[in-house]
Amino acid sequence: MPWQYSEKTKQLFMDAVQGRPGTHLGEIQNPDGLGEHGSIACGDALRFTFRVNKHPEDPTKDVITEAKYLTFGCTSAIAASEALCEIIEKGAYTPIQALKVQNKDIVAFLEGLPDQKIHCSVMGAEALEAAVFDWAKKRGVDTRLLGIDHSQEEKEEGRLVCECFSLTEPYIRRKIKELGLRTIPEITNAIKAGGACMSCHHVPGGLQDLLDEAWGASSGRASAEAKKTAEEQGAAALSPYQFNKKVDKTIEQYIRPMLQQDGGDMEIVDIKDKLVYCRLNGACSSCQGAAQTLKMMVERVLKDNVDEGIRVIQV
Repeated sequence: MPWQYSEKTKQLFMDAVQGRPGTHLGEIQNPDGLGEHGSIACGDALRFTFRVNKHPEDPTKDVITEAKYLTFGCTSAIAASEALCEIIEKGAYTPIQALKVQNKDIVAFLEGLPDQKIHCSVMGAEALEAAVFDWAKKRGVDTRLLGIDHSQEEKEEGRLVCECFSLTEPYIRRKIKELGLRTIPEITNAIKAGGACMSCHHVPGGLQDLLDEAWGASSGRASAEAKKTAEEQGAAALSPYQFNKKVDKTIEQYIRPMLQQDGGDMEIVDIKDKLVYCRLNGACSSCQGAAQTLKMMVERVLKDNVDEGIRVIQV
């Protein structure tokens, strides 16, 4: 299913994967704060690092001067991470002030995200929080004395509700309240819980029970939302002809202009099912980062605009 991204989201993604000046894809060596969220196994992982200008007397007055990230995520994960870094750097925030940046601020900066991609903005906010706690440990700052009471251990302690993504009851409860989540699809969109095998949806102590405890007995909205999602997912797939035409259109509209900016180009050699065989031409053909360009830019743009199952093969 193609995702409808804002122009700002697409531009941030394109700039990041091409390494444009001012972008933040990468990692700070010996950072003052390091935080991670997600896992490679589930397809989304983010490492967030930052450096501060240390105050000589009061560490709570340290100011974040540089932020970077590494992610195995999609277009929205990269764009959301870029947005987070820009918000923090331009705001000249202290680490404690940076904790006030929420996923809704990231979504607003991106001028919106598809509902199914909201979890990417949450992932950035979670990695930031983990990085701030890492900074606090290193600088000897007791965050509890500052009224910050979100224990990072809650993700590892407590009853496991969603086994697929290793999410515990305390963490899910906090996110339901913090993000105002009122249906199972909203939980899945925001934090991915219940998004794989779905066995945790309606079992005792599962997602629906946690929603009922947080907001009262279900009003039936959850089942209606689930039915709507199932209907959307059951929409007719593209025919081979439509699929090939959409691949061609996406390459002409988004991918080729980006490659040509750097003196490169590409051609499709063959398409078999969802395997797209490509050849990079011009400056791109001899670039050491050709494989990365194919995976992080060409494949990702095709996944977002044509079909999530696409794989790009270099020939």
